[in-house]
Amino acid sequence: MTDLKLLALDGEDLAIVSAHMQDSVFKVGDMEFSPRLKQFAVAANRFVWELSDRKDKSFERHRSALVFKRVLAVRSTGIDRRSSDAVLSLLAIRFDQIGEGPEGTIELTLAGHATIALDVECIEVQLADIGGAWETASMPSHPDGA
Repeated sequence: MTDLKLLALDGEDLAIVSAHMQDSVFKVGDMEFSPRLKQFAVAANRFVWELSDRKDKSFERHRSALVFKRVLAVRSTGIDRRSSDAVLSLLAIRFDQIGEGPEGTIELTLAGHATIALDVECIEVQLADIGGAWETASMPSHPDGA
């Protein structure tokens, strides 16, 4: 499989990135915010949804980098940031625009009612596969619409 590389500059692009990142898992210690660079980054193990319809029922995860640029502030709820080995599961990424300009808040919705909110000047997000892929026997599921 070819490594995935995506760039999001608007809400429609961000929805595509969200779909590719759904059910990604990462550790609290895999998140980094650089106020000087105005950048928030996550190294995650992405479930490869684009291969999930294979007939052989083997699935794949890929090491990926998700980088948000032009970030002014980061807030989180439901996350103990001191527990660097705690595993988080990403469910969705969405954008709430403020007013009529490009600024707003990008919200990462996580399992367990946790969230990460990024106050941004505008949407500028990069997703890239950065490491090896490996096989996994199971596909993520969401019982009861969770």
